[in-house]
Amino acid sequence: MKPIILILNGPNLNMLGTREPSQYGYETLADLGRKCAESAEIHGLDIEFRQTNHEGELIDWIHAARGRCAGILINPGAWTHTSVAIRDALVASEVPVIEVHLSNVHKREPFRHVSFVSSIAVGVICGLGSQGYCMALSYFGERLKEQAA
Repeated sequence: MKPIILILNGPNLNMLGTREPSQYGYETLADLGRKCAESAEIHGLDIEFRQTNHEGELIDWIHAARGRCAGILINPGAWTHTSVAIRDALVASEVPVIEVHLSNVHKREPFRHVSFVSSIAVGVICGLGSQGYCMALSYFGERLKEQAA
């Protein structure tokens, strides 16, 4: 059985491909999911790829990852800058977390420079588009191989 990486996408990411393409590009959420599935296969991982516009639903998914998933790759979207509840759920899950953002949040509005997730994440990747998700999956794959050795 392959290790499971839970890939969580927050609010408005369902609009990828049409929402602010100058910031987020033209790839859709489905395109992103396909890329992640291909990358996961290369690295010997299974993924669960999800998106929600409902904070409580995201928290429920995080809780359910505890003891079941080998990692969480999360793009919390706007909740990055507002949700202590998501941060606390990630801590409570006791699952390693990588925070990913498609755009470089540090080149954007000042309120986007603050993340409630970064301080509890193994790492943060931003500004590399969908490639950031693939890089995070590569990290998880290599980390799990090292732990198994």
